[in-house]
Amino acid sequence: MTEASFRTELDADGILSVVWDMPGRSMNVLTAEAIDELGRVADRVIADEAVKGVIVSSAKKAFSGGADLTMLEGIARLYATKKAEDGEKAAAKAVFDESRRLSQLYRRIETCGKPWAVVIHGVCLGGAFELALACHYRVASNDPSTRVGLPEVKVGLFPGAGGTTRISRIMPPQDALQMLMKGEQIRPDKARAMRLVDEVAPQAEIVERARAWLKTAPKAVKPWDEKGFKLPGGPVWSKAGFMTFPAANAIYRRETQDNYPAIRGMLQAAFDGLQLPMDLALTVESRHFAKVLRSPEAAAMIRTLFVSMQELNKGARRPKGVPEIRLAKVGVVGAGFMGAGVAYVSAQAGLDVVLVDRDQETADKGKEFARKLISDQVVKGRASGAERDALVGRITATPDYAALGECQLVIEAVFEDPKVKAEVIASVEDALGEDAIFASNTSTLPISGLAKASKRPENFVGIHFFSPVEKMQLVEVIVGDKTGDVALATALDYVRMIRKTPIVVRDRRGFFANRCVIAYLLEGHLLLTEGVPAAMIENVAKQAGMPVGPLSLNDEVALDLGLKILRATKKQFGPIAIPPAQEKLLTALVETEGRLGRKNGKGFYDYPEGGKKRLWPGLSALQEIKLDPETIDLTELRNRLLVTQALEASRTVEEGVITDVREADVGAILGFGFAPFTGGPLSFIDGMGAAAFLALARSLEAKHGLRFRPNALLTDLAESDETFYGRFASPTAAAAAEAA
Repeated sequence: MTEASFRTELDADGILSVVWDMPGRSMNVLTAEAIDELGRVADRVIADEAVKGVIVSSAKKAFSGGADLTMLEGIARLYATKKAEDGEKAAAKAVFDESRRLSQLYRRIETCGKPWAVVIHGVCLGGAFELALACHYRVASNDPSTRVGLPEVKVGLFPGAGGTTRISRIMPPQDALQMLMKGEQIRPDKARAMRLVDEVAPQAEIVERARAWLKTAPKAVKPWDEKGFKLPGGPVWSKAGFMTFPAANAIYRRETQDNYPAIRGMLQAAFDGLQLPMDLALTVESRHFAKVLRSPEAAAMIRTLFVSMQELNKGARRPKGVPEIRLAKVGVVGAGFMGAGVAYVSAQAGLDVVLVDRDQETADKGKEFARKLISDQVVKGRASGAERDALVGRITATPDYAALGECQLVIEAVFEDPKVKAEVIASVEDALGEDAIFASNTSTLPISGLAKASKRPENFVGIHFFSPVEKMQLVEVIVGDKTGDVALATALDYVRMIRKTPIVVRDRRGFFANRCVIAYLLEGHLLLTEGVPAAMIENVAKQAGMPVGPLSLNDEVALDLGLKILRATKKQFGPIAIPPAQEKLLTALVETEGRLGRKNGKGFYDYPEGGKKRLWPGLSALQEIKLDPETIDLTELRNRLLVTQALEASRTVEEGVITDVREADVGAILGFGFAPFTGGPLSFIDGMGAAAFLALARSLEAKHGLRFRPNALLTDLAESDETFYGRFASPTAAAAAEAA
């Protein structure tokens, strides 16, 4: 039997080998066509008496990343089409029927009466791992690349092909819910301990281990289909159940502020399903999944955090016609916190790194920082000692600029001073080859201005990392006035190598992310000066979907840096460019109170050694006005904190800083955590509708000032009844919309 995605071969023992190998793809994904093919394989297994058992494997480097979420986008769009044609009831049924096809197929595999084994090497995630869970035996390789997991919550969904229901029966509900809510990728040994896989073996042995199990003529019946099956954690209404589900609901609300329908639906599916027989439980899971799938939150998160992010990671913004740049050796100048982090992620990606600073001792400190980071991973079981030694061995620490001579790319991460950077540029270029690319990690200084110190401005580009480098996924690639295509392509290829997500921005003050962040911090400062209690500001920000409040975020950035930027803005554009109340607040905190933020243990918060941070009690003394919390409109507070960021994102599109709307939304979520459930600031505007957002912004402008004045582009979109994604659709999005 030959299919496009699955190759099958029956051996003399009656074991059918099913090899998943989608042509033209580097990784297998579950498309509608692949699901149909797997269904035909299942039909053959059931009907063919010669087939005694099945081994499912992958011919790719990894097993599978799961379902093609563009397929799920199509199912969600089906609702609108069907509703217009046949009404809401028919539309809801159509989505339900279509979205449960995979769940029904997996249940057919599970109950077909013949044993299925699956062998897993590399990542096996989402719908692919739900296939593995439906099989009767799972063997995983012990390779460092192997991971299993159900990460659907990270894109606004939950495991809806039986994953939620099966996990809730494999392990106690408190463990199951923790796994499902985190969406983590799990290493093989841990997966075995959690009963997610049955056996772990070297890659060369996994198929034979599965074959050996099949030759024992095992029963092809899952525990939950046998009479007398008892749930691992006891019934939902038991004492243990009462201790689990109310607490899980409280944790969900604390962590998400009830902004994520997928997690709520998953909790409900698990709770309801554990009270029902397996087939009914799967039906209930499918109903909740279908409802979540057609939610605006799921649509926004799938588009931004899967489709757009995947396109950007694959080089959507890479200049056409420039051959791939294969980097082997990079240089980093500046071995401080940022530079050491850049050296670490570069070495982690397999690159040789030359780390340069003013003297050997300082350079060595940067290398030692990288050693500490990888050593922490070893302690946590996420890396081996050999991997640590290899990574550290790839970093050469030196004060000698001549060591940069063979580097194809050099990134400077020195002090934010144009004179200091100009000196570094000159020293580096004296050592570099003609074709090497120079990048600045500046977060505030214009790239075009810095490039004036370069002999080769066409080879000069900005690569702006976020702190801490090893954790933050976003990188802004900044194009100066004279930056050439090769420099841009090199920067994008490098960011891809270190497994981060790039956005390309034009060279303007603050670039993209910092502009939006500064607007957010400003609003927090002004709310405080208006008399809003600090705790209320922070809590409402979290309720709005931000990961941390503006005051906490400012502590991380550093208050003295904020004051420095404020005064630089005042000097360049005049007093009218800054709010006096904000300057007064930061001056009092930094210069009078000596509160610089987390870096010196005191900012808006106190950071006691060994204890939890807490808001500084002295903040109330800095408030000349103190509002009664009962009189404060929480909805208005929430709107102010989100609208100010969305307006700034809209302005960056109008000014040409952002030239691809996907990058604004991806960049906002990855860079500063803009409420992920909205899909990003431009999706937030589109979801509300430009006219409604315009009216909201104008009402805030009338009450709170010009910073809420809508820009011309936003006004034009509202008047023409358009959206950002409608007017500025990427080629991929346009094709999808046309197909729909």
